[in-house]
Amino acid sequence: MTVAKTRDKTGAKTRARTNDRARETKSIAEKRKDPTKRGPTASVRAAHDDREVMALKLKPAPLSPAMADLFKLCQEKLGFVPNVFKAFSFDMTKLEGFVGYRNSVMQGESGLSKVEQEMIATAVSTQNRCYYCVTSHGSAVRGLSGDPILGEQIVMNYRAADLDKRQRAMLDFVVKLTVEPWTIEESDREGLRRAGFSDRDIWDIAAIAGFFNMTNRIASAIDMRPNSQYHAMGR
Repeated sequence: MTVAKTRDKTGAKTRARTNDRARETKSIAEKRKDPTKRGPTASVRAAHDDREVMALKLKPAPLSPAMADLFKLCQEKLGFVPNVFKAFSFDMTKLEGFVGYRNSVMQGESGLSKVEQEMIATAVSTQNRCYYCVTSHGSAVRGLSGDPILGEQIVMNYRAADLDKRQRAMLDFVVKLTVEPWTIEESDREGLRRAGFSDRDIWDIAAIAGFFNMTNRIASAIDMRPNSQYHAMGR
């Protein structure tokens, strides 16, 4: 092969590569101009969680008057009905029982603040790696505290957060109760008392931790998906 032919062949390959890169660059530019040509965005992917509440195919039952009022209230105040309520809605007895105990634990009178209650829910759920509850209650910590950094710290590792002695003792207790419940003894309860908690507070701490250990396991078993709105709340 002559030198001229070699040069022509090399030049043709170079031009082909240049043209390929030009077409690729043009395609990227077109996708940037026209969102419909893009791949799935984060919001589109997250919407899957709203379409598929859980992995089980259970037909929703007719809502009782009380639960219909609850769903309406959620829609008015939040703009959506939490998927956890939808997941339980195949059986009104189970839904009403779940809501009733949840309300008594999380909305009844307590020496714990609302943000402390949500911190417990989040720390327990993080320990159990429950996607639904970490997402929903992590957003609650962000919103109630007004501190998105604190919310993220509780989600990732509460020990990295700048907590007071009371809150640190509380979360240490619920994580131990979650991981090694059989090791809880009087010294653990006494530690909470020294941190400023009453015996009634200790009951509430244990009740919240116990409730979310239960719901975490149900949520994980049925692949319950959090509403996509939770991801943006309190940021």
